[in-house]
Amino acid sequence: MREIAVIGDEGFTLGFRLVGVREVYTPSDGEEFEETVEMLSRDEDVGIVVVHGDDVKGLSKNARRTVRDSIDPIFVQLSEERGEEDLREKIKRAIGVDLWQ
Repeated sequence: MREIAVIGDEGFTLGFRLVGVREVYTPSDGEEFEETVEMLSRDEDVGIVVVHGDDVKGLSKNARRTVRDSIDPIFVQLSEERGEEDLREKIKRAIGVDLWQ
């Protein structure tokens, strides 16, 4: 079974830790955050990576493209604002089927 990974600060990741997510990363700065994104994008054991939308805004153009376009693993951005693409569209793009029809 593939893992769920979470990247963010202690406050963001705490709830995920409490529900049993083991792959939790709390980078200390933007450079380390970007390195973690790149590392997880190549990790075959990870199927879903959860990140905070505000953290993604600070990434380089290439790393933002990785987060936006990656299908395996799929990156899910959580934030209070509605992003460019909602979860429904990401799932539809990843598996080729709209599950809500």
